[in-house]
Amino acid sequence: MPSITLSRLAASTPDGRALFSDIDLSFDGGRTGLVGRNGVGKTTLLRIVAGTQAPQSGTVSVQGTLGVLRQAVQVSPGDTLADLMGVAAALALLRRADEGQATAEELPSADWTLGARIEAALSRVDLHATPATPLSTLSGGQRTRAALAGLVLAQPDFILLDEPTNNLDRAGRAAVIDLLAGWRSGAIVVSHDRELLETMDAIVELTPLGATRYGGNWSHYRARKALDLAAAQHDLADAEKRMGEVERTTQANAERKARKDGAGHRKRAKGEMPRILAGARESRAESTSGDQMRLAERRRTQAVEDAAAARRRIEILQPLSVALPSSGLPQGRTVLRVEAVSAGYEAGRAIIDGLTFGMTGPERVALTGPNGSGKTTLLSLIAGKLAPRSGEVRTTRAFALLDQQVSLLDPGLSIRDNFLKLDPGADENACRAALARFMFRADAALQAVGTLSGGQMLRAGLACVLGGSQPPELLILDEPTNHLDIDAIEAVEAGLRAYDGALLVVSHDETFLSAIGITRRIDLTGKD
Repeated sequence: MPSITLSRLAASTPDGRALFSDIDLSFDGGRTGLVGRNGVGKTTLLRIVAGTQAPQSGTVSVQGTLGVLRQAVQVSPGDTLADLMGVAAALALLRRADEGQATAEELPSADWTLGARIEAALSRVDLHATPATPLSTLSGGQRTRAALAGLVLAQPDFILLDEPTNNLDRAGRAAVIDLLAGWRSGAIVVSHDRELLETMDAIVELTPLGATRYGGNWSHYRARKALDLAAAQHDLADAEKRMGEVERTTQANAERKARKDGAGHRKRAKGEMPRILAGARESRAESTSGDQMRLAERRRTQAVEDAAAARRRIEILQPLSVALPSSGLPQGRTVLRVEAVSAGYEAGRAIIDGLTFGMTGPERVALTGPNGSGKTTLLSLIAGKLAPRSGEVRTTRAFALLDQQVSLLDPGLSIRDNFLKLDPGADENACRAALARFMFRADAALQAVGTLSGGQMLRAGLACVLGGSQPPELLILDEPTNHLDIDAIEAVEAGLRAYDGALLVVSHDETFLSAIGITRRIDLTGKD
């Protein structure tokens, strides 16, 4: 039976930072989602399983065949879809056989069902193309789907997928989700796409504490994590209670000893107790007191260690909750008006043509449509980075755009300095309090923005924009969940739920859109 077994696996980054150690996992024919914070080693673990990277220590045993889908599909000049799917040679043989040019030795290996199977594989991932289609004519999302079709065609015992829905539009995401929902062989999927993770049979979470398997899909995993958090909070409360009891008992014993010592001194002073007897009693009292102090210290040390362990677990399990100042946006104020706007980058070709819509009050609007329909172009028009060919765009002056690069922030400055640059009226205490609400406490607030991960950078952008004394009336976000881990996404969601201004979002992540309370959608389908 096909299986993958990892034994005492360990790996480090090239600069020597430990990622994980003593990982023992096994995978059978089910679908497993591999989750964890960015930088914890998910992609490294997948590479080790695929055999493209050696572990620092430990072993990998694979029974069966593997198919791998990587985050980026590399394209060489002249490559066709047949090259990507690994069938170019087999199709060339079929052409030679049709033309009567195949040799007698080649003919037995000709696969006459290949054409039909390729067509079925492309249909399964909803890709309208042929084996001769040049890869240079396909978008990144279409190449991902073509690579998935290649896996469908090969029918390996296990498929390894690394963020398969990144950069895909809604149709592409749906194709991947449907594919995995119906996949009957083994699959290990690194993903932050919660809709995709709902199709899994099990979730494996990598954390600094190790790897933990949870049976069931994403919803079952979250329910179990909620129980784990409640247990950790109970353990912390119990440890803190024991610490308090030890302190009170120690204090009571010290006071009792002081009273006894005082009484003994008074009796000796009056001559009521022989000196030998008084000395023996004092020696016994000191011995008992020492035993009690050592026992109390052991109990206190154990309680402190238990409390620290519980806090570490809570830090990993605790979802972020954010409280923000009000934007002060009233219900009736118009924050955005797009009137009969047309725009594009090439003469004679309009990406957006005659678009009209508006936003009033704290609406939460999603811009939807397939890749290439003009969503990012529209955001550039609204932000003033692109001038319309015709029509007019009017927006409130109090708006902020967080693009995928969070270019609002200066990468050469610290998070703290960026905050003070954007909100020069804030004092140090207000700055530090605002950043702490987004989990940038103490020295974490002094990190240079250019050194942050994608998730940290977006969280820093939200902290600097929304955490100030006067958040903007309109916040615009372009694909905010791309390349973020789930903890980072949920931190962003928490910040946006606390924001009371208007929100305009481009995202293909339906779970994210639902979580932030989208109230209206503007579909740009057909605007290209």
